Amino acid sequence: MAHGQMAPGIVAGRLSSDELTSNFTDLHPPLAPHEAAVAADRCYFCYDAPCVTACPTDIDIPLFIRQIQAGQPQGAAQTILEQNILGGMCARVCPTETLCEEACVREAAEGKPVEIGRLQRYATDTLMVTGKHPFTRAPETGKTIAVIGAGPAGLACAHRLAMLGHDVVIHETKPKPGGLNEYGIAAYKATNNFAQAEVDWLMQIGGIAIETGSVLGETISLDGLLENYDAVFLSIGLAGVNALRAQGVDKGGVRDAVDFIADVRQASDLAQLPVGRNVVVIGGGMTAVDAAVKSKLLGAEQVTIAYRRGRDAMGASRYEQDLAASHGVRILCNVQPVAVHGNGAAAEIELEYTVSDGGALTGTGETIRLPADQVLKAIGQTLDGAPEGLKLDGRKIAVSGAGRTSIKGVWAGGDCAAGGEDLTVTAVAEGRDAAMDIHASLGA
Repeated sequence: MAHGQMAPGIVAGRLSSDELTSNFTDLHPPLAPHEAAVAADRCYFCYDAPCVTACPTDIDIPLFIRQIQAGQPQGAAQTILEQNILGGMCARVCPTETLCEEACVREAAEGKPVEIGRLQRYATDTLMVTGKHPFTRAPETGKTIAVIGAGPAGLACAHRLAMLGHDVVIHETKPKPGGLNEYGIAAYKATNNFAQAEVDWLMQIGGIAIETGSVLGETISLDGLLENYDAVFLSIGLAGVNALRAQGVDKGGVRDAVDFIADVRQASDLAQLPVGRNVVVIGGGMTAVDAAVKSKLLGAEQVTIAYRRGRDAMGASRYEQDLAASHGVRILCNVQPVAVHGNGAAAEIELEYTVSDGGALTGTGETIRLPADQVLKAIGQTLDGAPEGLKLDGRKIAVSGAGRTSIKGVWAGGDCAAGGEDLTVTAVAEGRDAAMDIHASLGA
């Protein structure tokens, strides 16, 4: 087997096991108790706090920080988890720099916000390490709800319904629950198998069963679900990937970034995971950054993010862009792929410079070529496998109110539903709110 960063092609073992272990440690080490106390002291405990308004799950941020300040991190965790049952993962992956921390008064005054995300992690980790679950089920209602998809929206919906006394069966396509938390989050953001630990902890509420390998449209149907359950919540995510309109995209070495990220997440030995010497990631969102940084951490020599618009239009936050740059990733803006060149396998990618005129993107005709033995497509995902009869809004499931679809008895939330940003924290809010609406509609 070829080794080293200079080895041509897509090979494993570019770095030693020790180097890989070091590269994939926690991006933000957890706060020690003293550090948490110091960080909590910076909060002004604002009345009508702008950070709460900026939080999609409406966590009472000043309250939980005051509880940490008072030496009650488990109480702080309960405050968080009442609104966001996946508060532990959100503390790790939420783009706090564009949500609660951007709205922080300290950010406006000093350019350094209260570290809300790290304080949230400190509180939730302190509680979860005890193994205790802070919520108990209401008396059983006799109602059973089907949740399709065990991602953040589905898990949040299932937990709230179970807490309200309903029985829930989650139908999940993949072998493990967790959705993008398990398969799509950068490994350096959620270390030590945290996604599965959080699911196990969440399941302690009771009343929830998970059936894996259960595929809507194949092993189960919406009509069948409506016959057998009192309500259905669809949280099927976005399983399709947008097509890359360029010549040669069928060559070896060209693949979807989400699949690459999933392989890294599920790898038992990172030294066995192959990566290119020259990697080009097409796209400008969080997935593009995660794939690019992971490639670099695995030992790729040159990694480039190629994005068709200007840097200000990138879906990835400036923090994420800076994170990529700090790892040696080159960000190339205003270029779009024209062709992947190579004899059977990718060797180069040809990119055309673009200009934006009134929002419309056009090619200039001027092109450049970059070495590329691995091309990762991070150009957005699409709804795949939505049941017939569901009204769509654009390319997602149309919803009204708290996730009600066009079919009676069916709700939807998370990335598959129209409206809202494709964020873990947004999905949690939508799942929670749909659960409350389902509960009200059942009259239990």
